Amino acid sequence: MKISRHKKIIHDIIFEADTRAGKLFDILLFITIIFSVIIVMLDSVDSLHIKYGDMFLSIEWIITFIFTIEYFLRIYSVRKSFKYIFSFYGIIDLLSILPTYISLFVTGTHFLLVIRMLRLLRIFRVFKLARYVKASNVLLLALRNSRRKIIVFVEVIMIIVVITGALMYLIEGPETGFTSIPKAIYWAIVTITTVGYGDIAPQTVLGQTIASLLMIIGFAIIAIPTSIIGSELINVKSRKNTHVCYSCQFAEHDDNAEFCKKCGEKL
Repeated sequence: MKISRHKKIIHDIIFEADTRAGKLFDILLFITIIFSVIIVMLDSVDSLHIKYGDMFLSIEWIITFIFTIEYFLRIYSVRKSFKYIFSFYGIIDLLSILPTYISLFVTGTHFLLVIRMLRLLRIFRVFKLARYVKASNVLLLALRNSRRKIIVFVEVIMIIVVITGALMYLIEGPETGFTSIPKAIYWAIVTITTVGYGDIAPQTVLGQTIASLLMIIGFAIIAIPTSIIGSELINVKSRKNTHVCYSCQFAEHDDNAEFCKKCGEKL
């Protein structure tokens, strides 16, 4: 299917960072996002809200209007609109404008606009044009590749804390604060993560022995997720290609790629 010229121009400016216009767009976007978040923060200060509340509100509506136009331009300029809408960045872009509109019906929700800070993740696309690697994409890819190992790890931890919680409920009982199995599981989670609030503590020798073993296990398992993700980071090759596929929005291309490795669309 032939791509209309004006759609291609809009797509290159908004989604690409290779061109001068694309890089300038991203930089202006980052400045606007930071400015918007600062306005929201200042508006939360009572003394400033009383004095400049109307001005802050006007600025916020102007910025929201700009972001709304940008959001619909992103939808318009891609071939598969739903692919973008339900993507990570698509959801973040939508959440960055919704609070202002919701505040018309629910008071105070505009403070949720600080979620716009998540849009700054796009800054890595600009930085990697210089001497930086695209760390965000590498980390996301490593997390995705290691998700099965992480799921298994979390399942094992959940089994340990449930069994330990049930044992501590039977051993200690309500007299020492273990009033229910869920409360005992809470204690096990706090203990295995080495947080140790101290609001519940075992009093019997057997309970203290189990608690000690759980603490040791907690120290031992801290390094496991790090090693899992670290090994995947080593396996993931960082690339300098910054093209975003017009058709499927895939961005993990080889340096010299001319076609999308996912759908075959010309880059």
